[in-house]
Amino acid sequence: MATKSKRTLAIRAMVDRNNRYAIEEALELVKKMATTKFDESVDVAVGLGIDPRKSD
Repeated sequence: MATKSKRTLAIRAMVDRNNRYAIEEALELVKKMATTKFDESVDVAVGLGIDPRKSD
């Protein structure tokens, strides 16, 4: 089994997996955790709860 890096362990300690964060708070956490030497990206999936078969 591979060991976790110090960076990965530090990032996991910052995030509470049982908590739902507000968008602003989540973006602040992502910016704090960005420690790489390249531009990172974030993907967001939003469930709108819209039925595509019904046009309004």
